[in-house]
Amino acid sequence: MAGFFSRERIVAGAGYNRWLMPPAALAVQLSIGMAYGFSVFWLPLSKALGISEPIACGEDVSFWMRAITTTCDWKVSDLGWIFTLFFVFLGCSAAIFGHWLEHAGPRKAGAVAAVCWGGGLLISAIGVYTHQLWLMWLGSGVIGGIGLGLGYISPVSTLIKWFPDKRGLATGMAIMGFGGGAMIGAPLADTLMNYFASEHAIGVWQTFATMGVLYFIVMMIGSLGYRVPAHDWKPEGWTPPASNGKKAMITQHHVHVNEAHKTPQFWLLWWVLCFNVSAGIGVIGMASPMLQEVFGGALIDVPLKLAELSSDQKLQVAAIGAGFAGLLSFFNILGRIGWASCSDFLGRKLTYIIFFALGFVLYVLSPWAGNIGSVAIFAGVFCIILSMYGGGFSTIPAYLADVFGTQHVGAIHGRILTAWATAGVLGPVIVNYLRDYQLDQGVPADHAYSIIMYVLAALLLAGLVCNLLVRPVAEKHYMTAAQLAAEKQASHEQAQKGMQALPHKSSAVLTAVVWIAVGIPISYGIWNTLQKAVILFH
Repeated sequence: MAGFFSRERIVAGAGYNRWLMPPAALAVQLSIGMAYGFSVFWLPLSKALGISEPIACGEDVSFWMRAITTTCDWKVSDLGWIFTLFFVFLGCSAAIFGHWLEHAGPRKAGAVAAVCWGGGLLISAIGVYTHQLWLMWLGSGVIGGIGLGLGYISPVSTLIKWFPDKRGLATGMAIMGFGGGAMIGAPLADTLMNYFASEHAIGVWQTFATMGVLYFIVMMIGSLGYRVPAHDWKPEGWTPPASNGKKAMITQHHVHVNEAHKTPQFWLLWWVLCFNVSAGIGVIGMASPMLQEVFGGALIDVPLKLAELSSDQKLQVAAIGAGFAGLLSFFNILGRIGWASCSDFLGRKLTYIIFFALGFVLYVLSPWAGNIGSVAIFAGVFCIILSMYGGGFSTIPAYLADVFGTQHVGAIHGRILTAWATAGVLGPVIVNYLRDYQLDQGVPADHAYSIIMYVLAALLLAGLVCNLLVRPVAEKHYMTAAQLAAEKQASHEQAQKGMQALPHKSSAVLTAVVWIAVGIPISYGIWNTLQKAVILFH
């Protein structure tokens, strides 16, 4: 069985259709992308015992006691630690296991990710059933987080090797799935909870169990679809680009993962990702309340501030805020495929220059859009900003391949994702602290976001400087011919034997079927999101 999942069993033969790879990657990415939609469980779980109303814990019940108590309900803040654990362990597992993945192959890594993510949800189901919060932290947060990291990076280097001529498009197609997973998973979770709910149960443990099994199956199907190209394969008629002009950043050499962090380029790109994500993730967290507080009653044609509205009016405004958040989610996903594809002809460095320069201008202009009361301009500004936030995630793997070569790009990508974990703390802390400070100083809520926008613009300016400093790696850091030959032999020596057992031709019908299979849920998710966003323009 171990041999079935090994790298040597999945080397594709001549005639294999490389367009079968992105749907396989999307199956995995759409499944783990549900991590972004976990907030749909918070309110139901906060009433797991009380059903209609939470049973509050006494003041003498500590944080750690709430993790094991069976007599009172959990706080939303306690449940939120699952979300934090997701991305901490995503970054850690990607960094730790990235090098192993390069030798083990994407099928084995994807299978382990399926076991961790699906199994983690099953452990969480037991945690809800027994009312043990620590089991949810362990199941979804820790074990599931490891599954996120392995699942996120498992197809990246393989796709880059299959699409050396379209690196941005390839990684954009896969990583788009992670951003879009919640569009599909959150409505599904809501439907399942309503189906399983009763007068005596909230239906969450059954939902976790169902989704755990479903995601395990989908991720295993995707993982079994992974193939790696032979070491001497290249697209028909394609020749590696000459290193001149905007292609000067694309190396034909390779840097070992253990050497990459010794280069200035690694740390410059680490900060490039960190600053881009910090600015965007702060907006994601405050999108709905920001729109409501900046425009208040103007969103429903009532000339009052948010605090002056009635309860019914606030509900109408909140619905518009939710639509705004959904619209930003759509542009986040659109940016992942759009900007990454554009980077194939713009070049990765220029693409990031656009992210930072245009983002800086838009952040500086956003307070003006709020002051003139233009919801359309304000929403448009942040839609573009969020598209570049998503584009940053999908463009960085191709950028790394350009700078460090493709041999260890998956492992290097895994290590650089620690910037994401850092940004996940930095961005929200900056936004939340500055907002609270402004309000404490008596600044009106509709003006409290101006200084935040300027600080986020400064982060992008710092990112621009880091990006401009990126240069080709010095030759001393490249692997020697002997080192590269040893690495390739370790990965492909036995693989050549496995090639004979694989089919040499891929059916066009099969290719169409797998694209339809992933296209239907993606289309549903986009349609569902846009329906909710329509209210923003009414």
